Amino acid sequence: MKHLLNLLAAIALLVWGSHMVRTGVLRVFGANLRNLLARSMSNRFTAMLSGIGVTALVQSSSATSLMTASFVGQGLIPLTAALSVMRGADVGTALMAVLFSTDLSWLSPLLIFSGVVLFISKQDSTPGRVGRVFIGLGLMLLALRLIVEATEPLLASEAVRTLLVSVKSDFFMELLLGTILAVIAYSSLAIVLLIAAMAASGAITGDMALGLVLGANLGSGVLAVLQTAKSSIEVRQVTIGNLIFKIMGVAIVSPFVGLWVTYAMPYINDAGRSAVLFHLAFNILNTLGFIWFTGVIGDWMRKLLPKEEANKGPQRPRHLDASALSTPSLAISCAAREALHQADVVESMLIGLHNVVQTDNQQLSQDLRKLDDTVDELYSAIKYYMTKISRAELDERESQRWTEVINFTINMEQIGDIIERVLTDVENKKIKKRRQFSKQGMEEINELHAHLLDNLRLAMSVFLSGNVRDAQKLLEEKARFRDLELAYSASHLERLSHNTVPSIETSSLHIDLISDLKRINSLLCSVAYPILEAAGALAHSRLKDDPEPARH
Repeated sequence: MKHLLNLLAAIALLVWGSHMVRTGVLRVFGANLRNLLARSMSNRFTAMLSGIGVTALVQSSSATSLMTASFVGQGLIPLTAALSVMRGADVGTALMAVLFSTDLSWLSPLLIFSGVVLFISKQDSTPGRVGRVFIGLGLMLLALRLIVEATEPLLASEAVRTLLVSVKSDFFMELLLGTILAVIAYSSLAIVLLIAAMAASGAITGDMALGLVLGANLGSGVLAVLQTAKSSIEVRQVTIGNLIFKIMGVAIVSPFVGLWVTYAMPYINDAGRSAVLFHLAFNILNTLGFIWFTGVIGDWMRKLLPKEEANKGPQRPRHLDASALSTPSLAISCAAREALHQADVVESMLIGLHNVVQTDNQQLSQDLRKLDDTVDELYSAIKYYMTKISRAELDERESQRWTEVINFTINMEQIGDIIERVLTDVENKKIKKRRQFSKQGMEEINELHAHLLDNLRLAMSVFLSGNVRDAQKLLEEKARFRDLELAYSASHLERLSHNTVPSIETSSLHIDLISDLKRINSLLCSVAYPILEAAGALAHSRLKDDPEPARH
């Protein structure tokens, strides 16, 4: 029992080390890896090479699969290119398995020690995250040595030998066991290394290790499909297409496993080494053999999982990809795109408000007020999504962007509430009472609305790009809008003094309306403040620190 617990602890340590490396690399290089993938989609071969490179760093084809699938879901890359990336990802993880299968146990103490020093001293910084990667690498190397040591006493048990013989007698059981282990461990790399370590120690035979390795390859594809089961159709097209490649590869190679046993294994004295080299050879052949068919499989996926033609409705979040949460920079980008979607709904409400004021269309007013529920739902979805991103894992720039996204969505939600209230006032004070603004008053409202619509679009641009010059222009528009509001309020009072009947009848509504438009404009212009503050372009408060005492 003690030896079994030692083996399970070593396996858990291997899986945990793999997890630390994967999450650490994503936190340090996530944005750069995303840019690398996005820039390498010119053809299927550069996409394949980028898949090899990214997976070699992340050490997880499943992580690359989720990252790539999320790009397809956001419309950033085509399906064919994503499937090409996944062909390369399988080769990348196989190369890392070969590297780790070499005797690098002497590096384990050095990596763990240096990693702990970096992590403790600068935990929330980039060096601290690199330290996390070092710790993970050291734990993986340590775990591989512990697995070999723990399996040797277990081989003396007759029950263990009987169990291994029963599994060995059924190739399908080997595939199934390898698949289940890869799904449970959340890492095909960790399971392939486990299989190699057990084969090297004699716990399993060399030919049994080959069946388990093929199963682990299937497991990585099944894992990605399970993780994206509730994602958009575009995302599922990538993971299911990748699984189909793996199934076809295993189906083609399985009948010829005996050839590897007969002709390759005699030249490879180490059974563990044979397993990882077989893993590499399988993925290279599977990639080179099927890279030409990524377009065909892509067409199959579009027919099997057709894209929904009907509009999903504005109330449904479009960009909050759960699979991107493991990469903070990518998750924040998803939230920012959803915030812009929320702003698009607000823009529709603002345009509709002007039409209601001009045409007295009560049905349109009621439809627009329902859109405020959409704005609120999107705000709640974005807020909930953002809370899943740990603030402790963000660097300074990512943390600032996190705050910007939250503030922007709050402002959009408040603007939606203001527009809803204005629509209610227009219905009650103008449409139902059949009153009209004066000609001059309507012209003033038209001009304020035009300025407000331009400022909304400028605010969206500033939020997206962070351009300092546009942010300064937005604040200038705030001052200009305030001056217009004051001038038009004075003009309205002048019309009242001349007993203009339409102005008298709509006085309360007119004053409230231009005041509410000003409030909306202030909320829009607040987008500029964090950007200007970060750039050092924001003036300090004009208030004195030590005001002089009042003179009597």
